[in-house]
Amino acid sequence: MDMVKTGAAESRPDPGGPASRSRGTGEILRQAVRSNVRQYGMLVALALIVVLFQIWTNGILLKPLNVTNLVQQNSYILILAIGMVIVIITGHIDLSVGSLAAFVGAAAAVMMVKHSVPWPVALVASLLVGAAIGAWQGFWIAYVGIPSFIVTLAGMLLFRGGTQILLQGQSIAPFPKGFQQISTGFLPEVGPNTDYHNLTLLIGLAVAVLAVWQEVRDRRLAVRYGFDSLPTGWFLAKCGAITAGIAVFTLLLASYHGFPVVLLMLGALLIAYGYVMRTTVVGRHAYAVGGNQAAARLSGVKSRRVVFLVFVNMGILSALGGLVYAARLNAGTPNAGINFELEAIAAAFIGGASASGGVGTVLGALIGGLVLGVLNNGMSLVGIGTDYQQVIKGLVLLAAVGFDVWNKRRVGS
Repeated sequence: MDMVKTGAAESRPDPGGPASRSRGTGEILRQAVRSNVRQYGMLVALALIVVLFQIWTNGILLKPLNVTNLVQQNSYILILAIGMVIVIITGHIDLSVGSLAAFVGAAAAVMMVKHSVPWPVALVASLLVGAAIGAWQGFWIAYVGIPSFIVTLAGMLLFRGGTQILLQGQSIAPFPKGFQQISTGFLPEVGPNTDYHNLTLLIGLAVAVLAVWQEVRDRRLAVRYGFDSLPTGWFLAKCGAITAGIAVFTLLLASYHGFPVVLLMLGALLIAYGYVMRTTVVGRHAYAVGGNQAAARLSGVKSRRVVFLVFVNMGILSALGGLVYAARLNAGTPNAGINFELEAIAAAFIGGASASGGVGTVLGALIGGLVLGVLNNGMSLVGIGTDYQQVIKGLVLLAAVGFDVWNKRRVGS
């Protein structure tokens, strides 16, 4: 079976043995950049966009209040992007996620507001509804063989209509305070009175230590098995850049109200899904199915079950995104979720997923979602109209996918 590229650093043992150690630093760096070209490119693009709008908005973009709003405003799209990139990795697409998010938000509103169901019970029930809908769509795609485009297009129409029926064309509000905290809440303050949110500082320190430890661990494994690794100086610079980025972001949040609850939720999803896709059997099977389904079947991969589970997962994350959005609005509304599927698909592709399947990372999807989020926020701050915003985002998406096609042709030649 063909080697599946996952977007992480691609490491290959050098058949030259000791001769490999004679290669120059430049060649190793070029190999690292080629292996991570989309992810590095999007990180650079995100940094440039942030710097551009920070200057253009006279420093408003990176004010603590705006950074917090940026996280909360884009949280539901980032949740959907995590599920969408896994769907795309397996070679499929899901057009129903926006309508499904709206439907679940409406169902939660009916349960909590009209029938006084306790919000934790309603939350669990809503996630189960999302899983059931994902299983329904996954069954038609995986076991009946109907293309995912058709099944999820039908789902988009079905659940959009279902939302209107549940809400009878009207918004339902308000939600209980505890449920609202899912999207708008912050971690509590602990410890002595300082100019910063103490718990946020501790979490930021823990994240920085964990990130550097992971980099060191990956480097040791690469050296142990004779794979390419960055020279010591460049590796230390990379760890320093990671630590500095985490420190700046943590200080910005800590100088306001601290870590939003939804940011911790996103962090947990990133760690969990990143681990699943990198190291577990089901994650490797998802890449295999998207890379070459016929070869995957011959290798013993149960491709139908993998696709089915991927859509069940997408249903759960769509439900979660819908709940976060409803909690932010403090209402279930008929117009919720419009164009969410397009934003999620764009985030996945901008973050490095391939339209042909088999390529992509959860981290890349989040980076792509942040690129779109910063563009939206920055253009709004400088007064660019929504019509021009759509044009610019469309060009960004086209450029990202075009770069992917060009890079494949260049590598193939």
